[in-house]
Amino acid sequence: MDEITLDASVAEQLQDLVINSDDVNGFLAELCELSAAALSRTLGRDVSCAVTLSRHHRTTTAAWSNPAARLFDEIQHGFGEGPCLHAMTTGTTVLVRDTRTDPRWPEYGHAIASMGQFSMLGVPLTLDAGAAAALNVFVAAPDIFDAAAVQKAEQFAAQAEKALRLAVRIGMQQKLAADLRAAMESRTAIDLAAGIIMGQNRCSQAEAMSILTKASSGRNLKLRDVAEKLVASFAPESPSTHFDD
Repeated sequence: MDEITLDASVAEQLQDLVINSDDVNGFLAELCELSAAALSRTLGRDVSCAVTLSRHHRTTTAAWSNPAARLFDEIQHGFGEGPCLHAMTTGTTVLVRDTRTDPRWPEYGHAIASMGQFSMLGVPLTLDAGAAAALNVFVAAPDIFDAAAVQKAEQFAAQAEKALRLAVRIGMQQKLAADLRAAMESRTAIDLAAGIIMGQNRCSQAEAMSILTKASSGRNLKLRDVAEKLVASFAPESPSTHFDD
């Protein structure tokens, strides 16, 4: 398979991930598995991958291809510095040829070297404003990434970040839609409750809303919760819908 065909195939697989994933977390989990498989074929060695994600000033290991990748990434978070975090914050690819001898993050390097982890690659994933990510690639042998392998990983990451941006935007739209549905449901319950009060008390809508608001404040409950309780308990034979003081 030539280079162009391979890239097209990966792009198609990434698009399928976006379409078939239920949420962003599901997409990231599948992305790590796809990354590990694709880069393992490129390098001819077993590769582990994790994605570090930073949003709202909080950095986490968002997904991983296997438990080892998660562990290596979270150890880095524990030190508060390392190649993947550096890649994410600077937007530049970071190569660690041998964790035993690389002088930049010696504590982290020694920690994972003791677990048999020697080669690392951190590739930034450019996201929308307020978010950043990095694809973290781990291989249990030293000096694995030559210039061609680094370029391949960067090409893969470039394709992955487009899919990730789309997945994040879809996730945000889904949350917005859910919030709008909740707001509409809340508005419906409040309108129904106000209508009940208006019918029972022969008052205006403004007066009914005032009664609801006072009940919400007096009971230390959200207006929607008070309205839903009233609507749920209402029955034609109910003697009164006045709120107790």
